[in-house]
Amino acid sequence: MKLGIDWQKLPEALKRGPMASLDHVAEMGLDGIFFPTVLDMSPTLDRGFLLALKAKADEMGLYLESGLGKINPYCSAEAPELRAAGNGDIMAGLTRMIELAAEVGLHELWISPGNFKGQYPGRLANDRFRTDIDWADQLAAMQKIMTRLAPILRVHGSHMNMEAHDEITSFEILRLVEAVGEDVTGATYDTANGLQRGEHPVWVARRLAPYIRQTHIKDAYVARAPGGLDFQGRACGEGIVDFEAILPILHAANPALNLSLEMAASCEDRPRAANPRQCIEIDDPVWRAAHPDLTPEEYDAYMALVDGYEDRIASGEIEDWASYETRNYGYPGYQVQPYGYTEARDYIRRSADHIRETGAVAGVPVGVPQAALV
Repeated sequence: MKLGIDWQKLPEALKRGPMASLDHVAEMGLDGIFFPTVLDMSPTLDRGFLLALKAKADEMGLYLESGLGKINPYCSAEAPELRAAGNGDIMAGLTRMIELAAEVGLHELWISPGNFKGQYPGRLANDRFRTDIDWADQLAAMQKIMTRLAPILRVHGSHMNMEAHDEITSFEILRLVEAVGEDVTGATYDTANGLQRGEHPVWVARRLAPYIRQTHIKDAYVARAPGGLDFQGRACGEGIVDFEAILPILHAANPALNLSLEMAASCEDRPRAANPRQCIEIDDPVWRAAHPDLTPEEYDAYMALVDGYEDRIASGEIEDWASYETRNYGYPGYQVQPYGYTEARDYIRRSADHIRETGAVAGVPVGVPQAALV
């Protein structure tokens, strides 16, 4: 299993561009790049550039992965690049990306069900809880778009892989795969996003395993807080996710699966104010009613995971939410942003080291023989 990184979270990705980013990840000892969409590789969908990028990656022994973007039509206004790719026709733009990706040799294509609005606390940061359109209607609309794309994917032997994103549950992903067809659909397993839906990461891995074709590998802080549970991204091994249990599940299902790290982007690349608390309102009746598939057994296993993590926080092994947020990002009016290029590189190194070391303990080969991260 190769270990790479999501391009949007790679330090200086936009500054260096896709071609030079291949050199960057190789220098860091990583095995490839997951470009979220074909447009991230070439905003103009330049066939010659895409072929050259893939040729360079192949020559360097690096993997490339990509995708189509947000598939929820109720979010289309937030992704105008999809309309532009088809000269005003979103379906034409998606079709063009599928065809070009297949020509380049990329047949596993990421899709996502929505956008996270980090400026809003609690459930309203999530498209699942929009008040203008029910989530069930959004799922139905996504299924309709996926069904319309299915014949094009079949022609090219490609799959659209729904991410276990902040909004969607693994149960809903399975229903979409069943409804549209597993010959053209699959899952992009994000190791931490399911935590926001009250799902245990190991249980999610087991549920989705037969259909996992792409990944986002990351970890998270989850602990009790006013209103529910705090969620905060952490380097792999410093959060709540049990990679020693997850990696064997992924390897058994798909030994050739690529593992793509995803983490907080450098503040030098993506300036930001401090995030509001990403509260998982797990005890709120409205939140609970929106998760009818969450069983008492999985809820208990999830909360046991939280209990164990809180023990690590209490012991001082894990830095608490507020201390970590202040040290890395500050609060409004706090001008220093220490989480820059060097800090992001260190975050990646710690995550990669943990995944490789955990893989070795679990008997799962991770990464190709390369120089150690620097």
